[in-house]
Amino acid sequence: MTVRRFLAVVLSIASATTIGLGAQQGRFRSGIELVSLNVTVTDGAKYVTGLTQEEFEVFEDGAKQTLSFFSQVQQPIALAILLDTSNSMEEKLATAQEAAIGFVRRMKKDDVIQVVEFNSQVRVPQPFTHDVSLLERAIRQTSVNGSTSLYNAIYVSLRALKDERAKNAEEIRRQAIVVLSDGDDTSSVIEYEDVLDLAKRSETAIYAIGLRQQEAGRGKFKEAEFVLRQLSQETGGRVFFPTSVAELPKIYEQISDELASQYTMAYSSKNPMRNGAWRRIDVRVNKTGLTARTRRGYYGPSGQ
Repeated sequence: MTVRRFLAVVLSIASATTIGLGAQQGRFRSGIELVSLNVTVTDGAKYVTGLTQEEFEVFEDGAKQTLSFFSQVQQPIALAILLDTSNSMEEKLATAQEAAIGFVRRMKKDDVIQVVEFNSQVRVPQPFTHDVSLLERAIRQTSVNGSTSLYNAIYVSLRALKDERAKNAEEIRRQAIVVLSDGDDTSSVIEYEDVLDLAKRSETAIYAIGLRQQEAGRGKFKEAEFVLRQLSQETGGRVFFPTSVAELPKIYEQISDELASQYTMAYSSKNPMRNGAWRRIDVRVNKTGLTARTRRGYYGPSGQ
């Protein structure tokens, strides 16, 4: 199946949401282009809140930038929950469903969430909604079948988040994906390089949970581990590799706590070049022992 055919099939699934492929809109509507960041600050394993704008420094390709927007108040979020429902998840799916439902129940009332399940195909049983009961029902209705199309699922979710932003361009809303998978991709038509490129061009933090199959051993999980780790690191998210499905409720709780502890900030780049080149971002906190984490960079503007 070609990539074009795959996207056409996804868009035609009756039970799925319509996923637009239009151009991405800027998060902050103004006369200048702003680079927006969602920043997590930690002191070891503890999330740190209550910091002021003056305690942060932001650098782009080594040049210090001036913040033009800063908020300690957690902005609403548009989030996609991705559940692996391939055959290998048969004995683990019930626990995974309950953990994901617990995560949904912890989200704020202004957040919007969609549910995506993936096996041989990608299905969106619940488009973006505030309604927790609809999300719970969609999660419980996921069922095991077929192989693993991890790359397809992440690609489709990034496109859906892009479309959700375009429809609500006036809102300041963070974006995230929380993906659970227990093995390597075996059936995607989308190449990993295309998924990574789209992720780096988005403002979507990817939180990845790679559930290792104990009977398979570490050697057979190396590809998925690399993929999930790289996607998380590039986008400012986080990756987890539990060895037991029993760890999932605690992991989802950790992700929820992180999303509830982030700072939102933005700056207008001092780089006047419009060559579309990659620009590396570094956020620092001027307090001993604290570490800031955000996306690693972005592609600058191109054209005139």
